[in-house]
Amino acid sequence: MTQFSVAPEPRFRWIIVVAAALLLAVAMGILVNGMSAFIVPLETHFGWERADVAAINSVGLIGIALGGIAMGFLADRIATRTVCLIGAVAMSLALILAAHAQSLWQFYALFFVAGAFGGGAFFAPVMALVGGWFRTGAGLAIGIASAGQALGQGLVPYGAGYLIETSGWQSALTYLGVIAAVTLVPLSFLMREPPKAEAGVEVAIDGPSMSSSKLLLPALSIAVLGCCAAMAVPLMHLVPLIQTVGGVGAEAGGPLLLLLVTAIAGRIFFGRLADILGPLRAWMVATAWQTALMLGFVLLGSMQAFWYFVPLYGFGYGGVMTGVLVSVRALTPPSRRASATGIVLAFAWMGHAVGGWQGGFVFDLTGVYFWAFANATIFGLISLAIVGAIYFAVNRNQLSAA
Repeated sequence: MTQFSVAPEPRFRWIIVVAAALLLAVAMGILVNGMSAFIVPLETHFGWERADVAAINSVGLIGIALGGIAMGFLADRIATRTVCLIGAVAMSLALILAAHAQSLWQFYALFFVAGAFGGGAFFAPVMALVGGWFRTGAGLAIGIASAGQALGQGLVPYGAGYLIETSGWQSALTYLGVIAAVTLVPLSFLMREPPKAEAGVEVAIDGPSMSSSKLLLPALSIAVLGCCAAMAVPLMHLVPLIQTVGGVGAEAGGPLLLLLVTAIAGRIFFGRLADILGPLRAWMVATAWQTALMLGFVLLGSMQAFWYFVPLYGFGYGGVMTGVLVSVRALTPPSRRASATGIVLAFAWMGHAVGGWQGGFVFDLTGVYFWAFANATIFGLISLAIVGAIYFAVNRNQLSAA
């Protein structure tokens, strides 16, 4: 790859990275697996099946998937700041209203809105924005920004567990809605667009354009569907698994928090690894790591064992989404980056929705979590095979063009 521009990059780009990390910590921490702390309380309060309760989170993720496509196209045409403000308002209101829901369809509707107009407005547009601020070292920047999501995915279920114990699930949802409002609105104002490239300055793309193959975008999407269906199982069901095995309450969120704190380091590490080895290679390593350890969760029999195991899994798991994001950036023209990211991530959230739901469904059928995690392992293996095929296809095209 040849880099033609020698102009210094603006220092403000790192403020964008930090603001994006904080924004994603709050928004995606609530939407991706924040409901894991509410599964047992809602199951107990309403008497619903675990699969039905887990489907609340799944419907929200379907909302993110569909909303992410629309918001990605919108962010290619209007300011990302405006898109994020829409998301902040929609998500806060939906959470506050959900605190008063009394039926499943109300939870489904409100979390779909929170996902479509809230989460959909954040992830794809913000990640595309971060990548646009960096001509070099985008892998590290995206890794740091996505690490914020990992932090939120650990802190939100952990904090929500204690809010539920002290004030009940309804107050906990209200507090989450207020926290979303007072944090996401000011952070959205920091989402400034990167400066336009100067005339005569050429900025290289890190790989072959997606337009070079009509099959590349669908292949990436299917690979993401598999890896996210796999990771959704521990994200959504680790807390109830620990509660079942260890007979504990809110402290079951501790190992999940440690897993996701470890994932912060993994996201940053694999972002840098993508800058060194290439995005697709880094993605393959992270996917193999996550898949190899997936079944280990159901072999554990004590809280101490979970504390020892989760950092090993979390480091590799953390690198998967970084690999996805950096790969999409490397293979996408800048003018289509937000929309392409939205399309690929739609399959990611669909994978999360399927994985989280099937974990509850299989548990209801069997009374144990073994087969839910076995299915997750199969999803991971399919994803790894597809990413490997993409890697060899891209490299073959590069050799043919040389």
